[in-house]
Amino acid sequence: MRALVDNLPTLASELRFLFLKNPRFPGRLSDAPNVQEITVKAAANGPATAWWLPRIVDLSGIDLYHSPANILPRGLDIPSVTTVHDIMWLNQPHWCNSHVAGIVDRLFYSSGLRHALRRSTAIATVSEASKAEIVRHDLAPADRVHVTRNGVATQFRPTSKGPSTLQHLGLGPDARYILTVGQNAPYKNHPVAIHAFHQAFADRPDIHMILIQRRQSANTLRPLITKLGLTDRVHTPGTIDAEELIALYGSAQALLHPSLCEGFGNPLVEAMACGCPVITSDRSAMPEVTGGAALLVDPEDCGSIATALRSIVNQPDKAAAMKAAGLERAKAFDWREFANANLAIYRNVLEG
Repeated sequence: MRALVDNLPTLASELRFLFLKNPRFPGRLSDAPNVQEITVKAAANGPATAWWLPRIVDLSGIDLYHSPANILPRGLDIPSVTTVHDIMWLNQPHWCNSHVAGIVDRLFYSSGLRHALRRSTAIATVSEASKAEIVRHDLAPADRVHVTRNGVATQFRPTSKGPSTLQHLGLGPDARYILTVGQNAPYKNHPVAIHAFHQAFADRPDIHMILIQRRQSANTLRPLITKLGLTDRVHTPGTIDAEELIALYGSAQALLHPSLCEGFGNPLVEAMACGCPVITSDRSAMPEVTGGAALLVDPEDCGSIATALRSIVNQPDKAAAMKAAGLERAKAFDWREFANANLAIYRNVLEG
């Protein structure tokens, strides 16, 4: 979203843009002269937006509507573009939320996704793997689906600053650790990451694991960590800011990202841009995103993951080569190019 807001007005100065803004955002989203902003109290992906947006926002004079997060509002009578990051809510909903309380989420998101795929004039998605899944699901033909690959912010880069999180966790500045970053959802496969870490380093008390979870649930993984005897070695510090995350990437032995599925996988590119070796899954978008710069593993095979972890920790030359390869690969991802790719879709739809 930030990439679109920052880049579209200057990339297409002849077009006018209307940004719908959450009331919690202070000030203006953009100072560009071709931007108008309206504050909308409804949540961007909530029921009011999904079902009644044309009733709560005046869209007269708008020629194209872009919905950037999987769901297209109903009742639109103008051409539309929807960015569909993945379709897990359709083909693997239990990977998104396996709890009974998640039934409402499943109904909401699956219905919203189906509507977006059927009714959008064009579909944008963030990887070739995600496009293939959308087309395979047979709700949108291939000629309506376009890849707009994510970028990586320039702030993600190698740094000499040590992470202060280590001190807060009672670790020394030279502590060696494996880093895992991702939201607390089943498809992120964090229990398997912990099991693999235990298998790899049960006899290496000097190696730690730091798990950064968005939407962290303190009770979800703690019983497993305790059962494996890793209470003092697997750390879940909770929410951290971007600067601290960059420092953690830069000092980690490796990023372990064994997801079962990804539309893109932002931590992969962030880690590579910070000079962190990456271990990730051999399926979905992850091989495509890492482009030969990562170690690929079977995310359902703890032995495969453990072997990869040990190879990086025990072979400094291999880790150094992966760091260099990752830094080079990360150069391929640029948010301005992402905005340009979206703009190309807009122009195509407007001219169509």
